[in-house]
Amino acid sequence: MEAPLEDETPAGALAGIEGLDLGVELKASDEALTLMSSVEPAELLKCVFPDSLVTVSEGGRDLGKFSVTVEFARRVQQPCLLLHAQSQGAIDDSPCGTTVTAYLTTELEVLEEDYHEYVKETTMESVSYPMSVLNGLVTEGSNLLLMRLLALRKKVPEHMTFISFDQGLHIIHTTFSELGLKQLQVGDETVEVFGVERIVHSVADSPTTWQCYFLADGHMASRVQVGSPVTMRLLQLQSQLEKGFEKIPLVWEEDMQMRSKFLDRKEELKADHASYLRQHPEIRALISDFLQFLLLRKPNDVFQFAREYFLLFVSRHPPEPSLKAPSP
Repeated sequence: MEAPLEDETPAGALAGIEGLDLGVELKASDEALTLMSSVEPAELLKCVFPDSLVTVSEGGRDLGKFSVTVEFARRVQQPCLLLHAQSQGAIDDSPCGTTVTAYLTTELEVLEEDYHEYVKETTMESVSYPMSVLNGLVTEGSNLLLMRLLALRKKVPEHMTFISFDQGLHIIHTTFSELGLKQLQVGDETVEVFGVERIVHSVADSPTTWQCYFLADGHMASRVQVGSPVTMRLLQLQSQLEKGFEKIPLVWEEDMQMRSKFLDRKEELKADHASYLRQHPEIRALISDFLQFLLLRKPNDVFQFAREYFLLFVSRHPPEPSLKAPSP
């Protein structure tokens, strides 16, 4: 589904949307707009990391996974953030999932977003809205980044109401509120997490409520849709992963990239060494004389023999100039 953001609305575009009450103009709250304008670059730097959770049933059965990556990018020569979220699972043993790819400005404004759900066959829809009504827009992609920022701040302002789109691409309200701190079991440890609740309203259906809890560093620890038997949760902390990390022996010969680099470096060194020997032909004569003399004498202590042999050449080498100042 795509929702192009245009400067002008085609005639009748808004009026043609079934169920949209044109008499009521939905707006984001002042608190929401203030928060979006207050985002600092330093805060965004703390948000650039991946998240990975597993999806489990009430009985603990592994149903799939949920992942989010955030990185810096450029779109049409404009610096921005690229967010990619993906969930994979199964409903009645049938594969299903959602993929979201969003380009966001540093003020969390949406430049472009692609949302794809493959639980069943879907159709492409396109709706146009004037930019003037989209202040405070939060989409599926920007919502994930927004919650990271709120979790790092550990504070959700009251009356946080944004606008968003429902499945029919109607403009609706979405609100955020603070769930506070609580203890959560992650792997073998109990950690303190901060909760953020998001309620997505709809023109035709009942509101959908999502509750997410985050670690102190902004990583997501759990995500659940209220009323759903499925939970997305973090299995292990990074510290637990590092403790359980087993060092795998490096077999570079089986790695095509490393083997290629090795062979390139080998040829480079061979060419360099051959060049040096051509510039100093006396090296070959010196080594040849030493080996011939060694094999004739056959000494028991080869190291002592080599020391005495090459010591003769020291007297032939002119002394290096001293850098010390002469004594007065």
